Amino acid sequence: MPDTPGPVYSEAPMRRNPLGLLVAAAILLIPALARAGGGGEFTEYQGRGWGWMYLGSFGAGFLTSLTPCVYPMIPITLGIFGARGKDVPLGRRLLLATAYVIGMGLTYAVLGVTFALLGGSAGALLANPVVVIPIVLMFVLMAASLFGAFELNLPASWQAKMNQVGGKGFSGAFAMGLVGGFIAAPCTGPFLAGLLAFVTTTRDVFGGGSLLFVYALGMGVLFWVLAAAAMGLPKSGRWMDSVKSGGGVLLLVGAIYFLRPLLPWMRTIASPEMWFLWASIGLIVAGLVLGAIHLTFHDTLAHKVRKGLGLALLLAGILGVWTWRLTPKQHLPWAVDENAAYAQARAEGKGVMVDFAASWCAPCDELELVFGDPDVYDELTSRFVPLQFDVSKSDDVDMERRARYGAATLPAVVFMDTEGNVLARVKDLVEPDKFLEIMEPAARHIDRARAQAKQP
Repeated sequence: MPDTPGPVYSEAPMRRNPLGLLVAAAILLIPALARAGGGGEFTEYQGRGWGWMYLGSFGAGFLTSLTPCVYPMIPITLGIFGARGKDVPLGRRLLLATAYVIGMGLTYAVLGVTFALLGGSAGALLANPVVVIPIVLMFVLMAASLFGAFELNLPASWQAKMNQVGGKGFSGAFAMGLVGGFIAAPCTGPFLAGLLAFVTTTRDVFGGGSLLFVYALGMGVLFWVLAAAAMGLPKSGRWMDSVKSGGGVLLLVGAIYFLRPLLPWMRTIASPEMWFLWASIGLIVAGLVLGAIHLTFHDTLAHKVRKGLGLALLLAGILGVWTWRLTPKQHLPWAVDENAAYAQARAEGKGVMVDFAASWCAPCDELELVFGDPDVYDELTSRFVPLQFDVSKSDDVDMERRARYGAATLPAVVFMDTEGNVLARVKDLVEPDKFLEIMEPAARHIDRARAQAKQP
């Protein structure tokens, strides 16, 4: 495609709005705090009752709305709410924002109901190419749009309707809300994964739908604030191109995340050594310097090549850091044959640690890091034969094993003796110290059995 002149940027001063500046500062600063605090996983709330689960869902949705994945949506939503000028009444802006949030809530509620109806087979969908490939293509297309390959705009007639502040404007805001939540998918984090896992085990249609709807309401707080503040946006310029490029990178990272279950090599390419981490960080820095974010594809051929190479290096570096973090320092000598594992345990006077894993289970990957902790590794290998079941397919064999061992949710680790007695369970992703604490009664049982076996 021939080069086209770069966009002309306006240097006109923008009107300052103190409340708008405060909101903008919160949007820029809170994500780091939210990510540092983690927001907590959903499993922390399950034992406290439904009230806490709803509160946790709302809070997690709010934190999700403050992550960078939502940044590219801010100019669009401001346009939808009529927040570009003070002439739109506050009540009307808030009602438009409410229509948008309800549309987003309906999308998430349908997701919750779907997972509740599918039950235990829902997770396996994330390892099915028929499901994963369309999701990945959608993310790639959205990223390409943010990079400027094409404009992802509604028809002019729809835009005109949404610019109205009358009744038809509400239907436009509602329709945009139906698809708006997917933009934040790469930043939903472990809470939403735990929430959906809980929904699949309960098969509670109302509970699943309502929890996901409340999650969307939490995400909607930001949009209500933006609508109320009526903050004026700066003129379109290079800053917006950089924001769009950042959003595009996040969408591509989301595409890689969904592809991971289909690409086993992604779980083995990293080294746990520090040189691999520093090399990956070096790729990220090189990508940023070359222009992955600040350059555009609407410039000279040289700049286009630089941006393309920068994006490739940036994504390679991000993938490297991600896989490094999920690579344990040492791997357990896993057995995969159940009968052989129990026979080995009897011969060596050990118990059996049964681990249920799946390619689509992110907490299962992180639990591998716990297994690789030096203290945990030594304790496990000295007293237990590690047996791992890959239940990614969720077929009849997988479901029978999960039912027999009581592994309703993932991750699931069950400590057994050779007589078939359950000694301890790990149902969540825990730190090494907590894992050792849970394992301690099972280890004492094995030690006592060994001592008794040595007595004449």
